[in-house]
Amino acid sequence: MKAQPNTYIHLIEWCAAKFCFQTPSADKLSTTIMILGKNKPRTRTHRAGEGPKLSTERDVIGRRGSCTTRLVTTHTEHNERPHPLILANRDIAGFRSPIISKLTKLRLWDFESDFGSWLKVVPIYFTMVAAFLTVLLVSLHGTSPVESSFPYKVPLDPKGMMELYWNVSYPEKVVYFQILIKDLKAGMIFGMSDRGDFEDADLAILWSNGFSSFFGDAWSDQEGRIHIDSQQDYQLLMAQQAPEGLYIVFKRAFSTCDPHDYLIEDGTVHLIYAVLEKPLHSITAINVSAIQNRGLQRVQLLKPERQRLPPLPADVRNLQVLAPNVLIPDQETTYWCYITELPQNFPKHHILMYEPVVTKGHEAIVHHMEVFQCSSDDETIPHFSGPCDAKMKPEKLNHCRHVLAAWAMGAKPFYYPEDVGLAFGGPGSSRFLRLEVHYHNPLQLKGLRDSSGIRLHYTPSLRKFDAGIMELGLVYTPLMAIPPLQKQFVLSGYCTDKCTNKALPPDGIRVFGSQLHTHLTGRAVSTMLVREGREVEVLNEDKHFSPHFQEIRMLKKMVHVLPTSGARLQLEPIIMLIWLPFNGAGGGCRKCGGFSITDEMCVNYIHYYPRTELEVCKSHVDPGFLSKYFHLINRFNSDDVCTCPQVSVTEQYREVPWNPFSVDVLNSLYGFAPISEHCNKSSAMRFPEDV
Repeated sequence: MKAQPNTYIHLIEWCAAKFCFQTPSADKLSTTIMILGKNKPRTRTHRAGEGPKLSTERDVIGRRGSCTTRLVTTHTEHNERPHPLILANRDIAGFRSPIISKLTKLRLWDFESDFGSWLKVVPIYFTMVAAFLTVLLVSLHGTSPVESSFPYKVPLDPKGMMELYWNVSYPEKVVYFQILIKDLKAGMIFGMSDRGDFEDADLAILWSNGFSSFFGDAWSDQEGRIHIDSQQDYQLLMAQQAPEGLYIVFKRAFSTCDPHDYLIEDGTVHLIYAVLEKPLHSITAINVSAIQNRGLQRVQLLKPERQRLPPLPADVRNLQVLAPNVLIPDQETTYWCYITELPQNFPKHHILMYEPVVTKGHEAIVHHMEVFQCSSDDETIPHFSGPCDAKMKPEKLNHCRHVLAAWAMGAKPFYYPEDVGLAFGGPGSSRFLRLEVHYHNPLQLKGLRDSSGIRLHYTPSLRKFDAGIMELGLVYTPLMAIPPLQKQFVLSGYCTDKCTNKALPPDGIRVFGSQLHTHLTGRAVSTMLVREGREVEVLNEDKHFSPHFQEIRMLKKMVHVLPTSGARLQLEPIIMLIWLPFNGAGGGCRKCGGFSITDEMCVNYIHYYPRTELEVCKSHVDPGFLSKYFHLINRFNSDDVCTCPQVSVTEQYREVPWNPFSVDVLNSLYGFAPISEHCNKSSAMRFPEDV
């Protein structure tokens, strides 16, 4: 059968080739990219030397919602029928892996005679790796930033055998991924899911059946079974062997309008990976729940657009706060604390920038790091190096909570705005610093010595503005509690105009960075600027927050906060819990507010300028109204709840018979009762006195 021009699209849809090259004319190369959607095929056409342009309009609903797509008329400049691209032998010379070695034997098939047999080998909607090397030169031309095509990098696995690089194109609303696989076997799985689960995940799969190699878009169901996605949104751009391993480059739109796809948005993204050890006749034979060599990595994919970095002055100096040759414990999670100090009479300086220092070979184990300054009220802090939860740790270790620097995997060096520096040293500043390093060692490797830490770049030439760090959110008190048996519970903290009108300068402050922080039950956190009851701006929001991935993040644009009447900063954590059984009618609070890691807290450390005396602006429910809540529950439960003044709030929570009624009433109380606001200076004194 001869393929007629009017059957061109139908043939491509049947063979599921996403990239089909037409015969180029003498002066230009035109590429038609077929996108197989759930409604109609859509096309994009661009010339060599141009970036791909999305030619659809979408209305997105929800995380995995639906959308409407306006079909753009297919335009082709040639009537010749397409052929699949096959890599020339010179393009794949040196490929060692079994998954790639078969490609050297491929030939340029005759599209008509071999079309039927080709369908038997290639699963529908999947495309052979061999068809994409040339596409990179067309699709990525002109999109690389000045420094690098892929400025962000994290190791995926604990041994660093798979490395992820990425870049973000906000005009295209696309993330470009590059994965280096150093020891490829039969393939790999890469994907995203809400909390890092392999079930109900959005996946890109590179796999081999022993004869050919394939790449495509798939998804897993709640049992871990993999299904080929009818809408292919992971688009492979290149597969190339290098001395260090196999590189694959592909891209993915933020939003795809596919109910099986993950919506890439601001905040934390839980990435998952798995290694396929043996060839498979079909990906439907894979159950991701049963794969042994797999794991999770958390990153902030949607980094702010890269701006010009402020130049560092000639007199810049640096201070390295490093772990002292620590023997990393052979356990999955360790928080290591180390106390060091600045020289005597260290004058005031400005920190202009900081960056990570990671011991070579430990890039996959050093998860995140923070440097804290201790309280100036303590003349001395005992020197200490050991696990942060050690029983023999000095009590004053907890007095070191003022954040100077924070870094997590995937983060770039942190620069302060050009006229701004973070002050340290001088009168009223403690000489003592605490370094905290989170080691993630799931393979429980032994004998590793580590000297990772953070390098501070500072100057004695002070800039125009001191940067400030303000703590927003919930007061550390058991007055705010999470009942047991909850899958989701919302708590909110407020910083109102009663505080900001007297504590902020007339021109307000400009917020440029934010670090969200909770303990172990935090799942989503947002901070909003509210004025006269209306949300004006979202300062920071992370719908997939993890307490195991906390970093200072530069805002995409500065937020100007004025001391305006009726304005407030509202921090709203959404706490999602696993449904947990409990014994008896009581059970206490599942999590009560407090300082301990077993307690819960929810705060946002905002980084701003110019610095003010206001350091803490947080709230909790009015104690009198909480007492009325206990009295109400007492009346409904035959005086079983003790509301004696001498009994602590924690004890009163423990006496509450938790049921839907008591939970709903507490939830309503937190939402509508008056609040008590803490508006404190760095000295812990209330500011102003009448708040």
